Amino acid sequence: MAGDGEELTFFDVKGKEKFSSKDYRIEVKNGRRFAVAKAPSGIEAWRILGKA
Repeated sequence: MAGDGEELTFFDVKGKEKFSSKDYRIEVKNGRRFAVAKAPSGIEAWRILGKA
């Protein structure tokens, strides 16, 4: 799955800064939905969207 075009804000833990992205995928783990985007530092940044 890919992002639905809505821009979301993520936090780059390695770069210690916030960034926005429209390019993300949705993953479900342990009953929760997450948006996962590639951070500017090259790592994956995860954001909780809610319960699945």
